[in-house]
Amino acid sequence: MATEAPPDDLTVTRRKQRLAYTSWIEQVCAEDPGARVALRSGVGRGIDNVPRMHRLVARWLPAGCSEAEQRAYYAVAAMIADQPRNSYASAAKPDTDTGTDSEPDGEEKTTPPEAAASRKDRYGDSLGAAFALAVTQGPGREREMRESAAESRLNLLTRQSIDGLHRHLPSAVRYLRGVDVPVDWAQLLDDLIAWPVHSGRIARRWLQDYYRARARDEQEKANQADQEDLE
Repeated sequence: MATEAPPDDLTVTRRKQRLAYTSWIEQVCAEDPGARVALRSGVGRGIDNVPRMHRLVARWLPAGCSEAEQRAYYAVAAMIADQPRNSYASAAKPDTDTGTDSEPDGEEKTTPPEAAASRKDRYGDSLGAAFALAVTQGPGREREMRESAAESRLNLLTRQSIDGLHRHLPSAVRYLRGVDVPVDWAQLLDDLIAWPVHSGRIARRWLQDYYRARARDEQEKANQADQEDLE
């Protein structure tokens, strides 16, 4: 009798699958301008109004997934395609064992049991961490995100319904990518899928990650200033 995989194993498997999807989308955008245009046509649109995206996204949709989950897959693909063109110059080709160099087989592969999966194996960097990085690395750059603007944008996103999040997210992500801040697309996909049921938990994590990162950066600056005073 088959035993059900532990929750951690299922989470690791799900993240690997979503990493495979987002990595493949990035690779396609880097190598095929026509595909990039087709995917970009879906920015801010509902899944009933993106006929050019289906040939690229439909093959990756999990069997029997809800409309909300489908919407997340399309939205993330469109946002990946909406990045500045130079973002694809360094797009890494996915590993051959992830299935990203060919079409998915439509079946979920199980991950062998492990003693313990690291948090990084189960979860990626949240959008809150990305906003914190935008503030941290902004000073001195041609474009920068002020802390007040980052807080305002992030708080706006965390207060949204799923429809509002889909409406506001593309411009927020476009700004992050415009200042060269990486976005963990697989984690964003996971959060978008879970938002209708777990928006409060996800919003809390985004805000906590943002303020933890900002506090850490301020502490590092204070320590550096103290060290300079001693020299």
